[in-house]
Amino acid sequence: MSVLELTNTSRWYGNVVAVNDVSMQIGPGVTGLLGPNGAGKTTLIAMMAGFLAPSAGEVQLDGQPVWNNVSVYRAIGLVPEREASFGYLTGRQFVRANAELHKLSAPGEATERALGIVDLVEPAGRLISTYSKGMRQRVKLAAALVHDPGVLLLDEPFNGVDPRQRMHLMDLLTRMGAEGRTVLFSSHILEEVEQIARHIEVVVSGRHAASGDFGAIRRLMSDRPNVYLIRSSADRRLATVLMGAESVAGVQLDPRGGVVVQVTDFGEFARALPRQAKEHGITLREVTPTDESLESVFAYLVSA
Repeated sequence: MSVLELTNTSRWYGNVVAVNDVSMQIGPGVTGLLGPNGAGKTTLIAMMAGFLAPSAGEVQLDGQPVWNNVSVYRAIGLVPEREASFGYLTGRQFVRANAELHKLSAPGEATERALGIVDLVEPAGRLISTYSKGMRQRVKLAAALVHDPGVLLLDEPFNGVDPRQRMHLMDLLTRMGAEGRTVLFSSHILEEVEQIARHIEVVVSGRHAASGDFGAIRRLMSDRPNVYLIRSSADRRLATVLMGAESVAGVQLDPRGGVVVQVTDFGEFARALPRQAKEHGITLREVTPTDESLESVFAYLVSA
C-alpha cells in the first residue's frame, strides 16, 4: 500500500504561482482532489506523477522522491486530462506501447488484461480517432493500468463522459480503492467527488484549503446561506413577503431589477415561494442562484 506525500510543495512559472506551499498526504483508497478550474489541480497531479519538478518543497512516494526517479514511476499510473494525440493507433496498439515502455515481460498479456479491466477488448482493434470521448478516457485508463501500478492519478476523468460511462468509471475507481490502491482523481464538480470519495483534498488558487472526510467538509460548505436572484411582476411586494419567511436570512432589492434573497433552508424556501407568490398575486419570472459556482463555495470555505 502506497502513500504519496507533499511537503511545503510549490510550483511557479516565472512570476505566476500555480501551487503555493501545499502539504498533504494521499493514502490507500479513493481521494478526491476538489477545486475550481484554475485552482492548481493539474499542476499538483503532474508533480505527483513525476512529470513536473516542484519549485520548492518535496513530493515523495513511500519516502522516495518522485521527481527524476525511474523506480517510483513504475508504481504510478497517470490518466491526464489532455487528449492523447495518437489517433492513428488502435486502442490495443496504444496500450501495448505503454506496456513496452515499462519493459514488461509479457506486454501482450498485460495489454489484454488492462483492456479487459476497462471493458474495451472488443473495440480495441479500432483507431483511437474513431472513439467517443468516453472510450478515449477508458483507453487512457487502460494504458495507465497496464503495468499494474499501486498509485493511480486521474485528472478530470469524467469530463465529457456520458452518464453510463461515468457510472462504469466510478464503479471501477471504487473497486480499485477497495483493493488497496492509492487512487486520486481531480474534479471541479462537487457531485462527482461525493459519489465515490470519502476523503477529499480541497485547493483554491493554488493553496490547500481543506482536508478530511467529505461529509464534514460538505456540511461546512452548505452551512452558509444560499443566495438567489428572483425577478417577478412585483419585486417590492415580493421582498416584503419574503422578509417574513423563516427560511430567509436576508432580502434586498437589486438596483438592476429583482430581489436578492439569502436562504438558510432551500427545501423549505422552494416549497413556500410558489405558494406565497400565488397568495399575493405575484408572477415569478426567474429564480437564479448567484453563488453556486465552486469558486464562491470554496471562497466561503477558506474564510470559514
